[in-house]
Amino acid sequence: MPAQLLKRGLVVAAVLSITVVPAAAAPGDDPGSSGYQSDPASPGYRNTPGKAGDPQPSAPRADGSLPIGDADLTETRTDSALAPGVTLTKIVRGTTPADPDEIETTTRGPWVVNAVTIDPALAQGRVATTYGPDLARTEKTSQLVKSAGAVVGTNGSFFTFTSNPTYPGDPVGLALSDGQLISEPTTSISEMSLLIDANSNQMSVQKVRWTGQIKNRTTAATLPLEFVNHPPVIPAACADIVDQTTCTAAGDVVLFTPHFAAKTPSGHGVEVVFDRLGCVVRTSTTRGSTITVSQFALQATGKDTNALLALTANGGCVDRSHVLTNDQGTPITLHRGLYGVVGRYRLTQGGGIVVPPGSGSFFARNPRTIAGTTADGKIMLATIDGRQTTSVGTTLAETGAVADALGLTESVNLDGGGSTAMARTDGTLINHPSGTNGAERYVGDAVVYYPTRS
Repeated sequence: MPAQLLKRGLVVAAVLSITVVPAAAAPGDDPGSSGYQSDPASPGYRNTPGKAGDPQPSAPRADGSLPIGDADLTETRTDSALAPGVTLTKIVRGTTPADPDEIETTTRGPWVVNAVTIDPALAQGRVATTYGPDLARTEKTSQLVKSAGAVVGTNGSFFTFTSNPTYPGDPVGLALSDGQLISEPTTSISEMSLLIDANSNQMSVQKVRWTGQIKNRTTAATLPLEFVNHPPVIPAACADIVDQTTCTAAGDVVLFTPHFAAKTPSGHGVEVVFDRLGCVVRTSTTRGSTITVSQFALQATGKDTNALLALTANGGCVDRSHVLTNDQGTPITLHRGLYGVVGRYRLTQGGGIVVPPGSGSFFARNPRTIAGTTADGKIMLATIDGRQTTSVGTTLAETGAVADALGLTESVNLDGGGSTAMARTDGTLINHPSGTNGAERYVGDAVVYYPTRS
């Protein structure tokens, strides 16, 4: 939901309870950041050697405490009501600050977890996403939550970050906004999408696949889409060719919607702008123009420029089509109220932990953001602070164990590291980000809970 929503009144949190779990008897670079370089399946991933001694979670504990660190650690839980049917639980495990040199290995913690539970049977609002004024820019999670008029929210998708300083907020993977595809899923084996139906307050984790095409209504000619709302790449062999129609190397064909930015990416290539009915408004042999909220554009580079020009020769009208399928190959129907953000790796599935083995910085201890559902249909958004003496963070395996202990039968690891943040409706932070002095990172989008259904 765009951030232009009117602000709602503040909800004052009421402390409900504080639970102390007694100590049990003792039994004898920014790897979590957003962008292509934090994706293990991407070319730019900074894969540092894994450590044989990376901390692993413990078996589930009978007292219900988090299965991380030593069993004798004291754990406290504080519950606060944020809105009807919406509860914030703060979990602090361990009481002694960590030695800075032992943050990645200590079994003494401490750990700070903030988890928001939304009960659809009692909640009067809805869960959705917001990306701010446009998709290409970044904002702090606290700004996204406040400007959207949401009750609470966390950071969401992985995004291009420093990989593309011109359009840093561009998602690296699937993004859906109110039933519209605004970024296509990648083929990365690690990518898992969080789908949210705001109409029913239901959430699922899916491996989403996509194909898209443009079809001329008169000639029935088609042209495959390669990307949605991502700047096209000019073939290296044709980088200096102004007239891309003379290029013999394959380029990109990209759909741009009004969600992307105030202006489409500029450069060599061809751009065709269409009205809301899909009919050609203008054709240009260079890329980059302003499109209105009722228009969309197609850009092409390399020899694909000729295919785009041929498809739209003499004007005409086109239809856009997207085919999305889930893990089982079942079609995903785009409809109003459907939202989605991109995560990396499932944490739990079918009530069991499914975190894969792995090494490198992505799998090591980092701040984490988690989203998922419980067996009885409750939705949870959670953050785990990390890289700090007051909260050391979790490995990917430990993150899966935390999700399982929180009762999440289906869950996904969202963007983490310096991106991990949770904020209230007035923009105040609930967690403590890992930036210098708790500074927030600017992110691409957020998962939020709005106070009303509309």
